[in-house]
Amino acid sequence: MTAAPAPSPAAPAELREARWTDVGALAALELELFPDAAWSEPTWWAELAGRPRRDYVVVEDDRGIAGYAGLDHGGEVADVMTVAVAPRARGRGLGRFLLDELERRAAARGAKNVMLEVRSDNEPAVALYGHRGYVVVSTRRRYYQPGDVDALVMRTTLSGRETDDG
Repeated sequence: MTAAPAPSPAAPAELREARWTDVGALAALELELFPDAAWSEPTWWAELAGRPRRDYVVVEDDRGIAGYAGLDHGGEVADVMTVAVAPRARGRGLGRFLLDELERRAAARGAKNVMLEVRSDNEPAVALYGHRGYVVVSTRRRYYQPGDVDALVMRTTLSGRETDDG
């Protein structure tokens, strides 16, 4: 896959496949972003070993990995496993860029819908998903621990969306 530029000309970034050599950096960023529920290095190894069903990408800039995202291809329904942007890289549209890439990949593999789960208190993520057409289909009460935070299960339909590379 050729690298695709992210949407910010002020801070160039490139999209690429996640590599085995990224595991340490991914686990470190995960710990920074999600200290109570971070994926460990063994978890990242297992996720990357799940290819081709699992699909992980990173956005890299001149300071390293600025964000990452993953998808589980399950046929007509694909599941977003994660979308995360480093604090230093927020506000550049990278979350939207990564989500768009996951949706493009899901559609290319035949998915009709994309599902995801998000913490109800993660307002920026809930807003991003809502703007992208995701709707809440159920709530898992007190799912995220510690903190008793609800998980919102959201879904979008891919029909009618732009799915090509151009």
